Amino acid sequence: MVGRSVEVKPETRNHKGFFVQEAAYQLMGVESSGWALICLDDVVCHYVDPDNLKVSQVTDVE
Repeated sequence: MVGRSVEVKPETRNHKGFFVQEAAYQLMGVESSGWALICLDDVVCHYVDPDNLKVSQVTDVE
């Protein structure tokens, strides 16, 4: 699942307790501490509980 596009469930909080914007993120990995590192782009990243992630549903647009 590492390197896959994921979404956060509603009302997901990061490791500091702040709400995370609902969007498509790139899963960078899961740390030994148990937190999943997700990144929106090269600047915005968050550590979240992996249980609050779901695989993005990619649909083909023709």
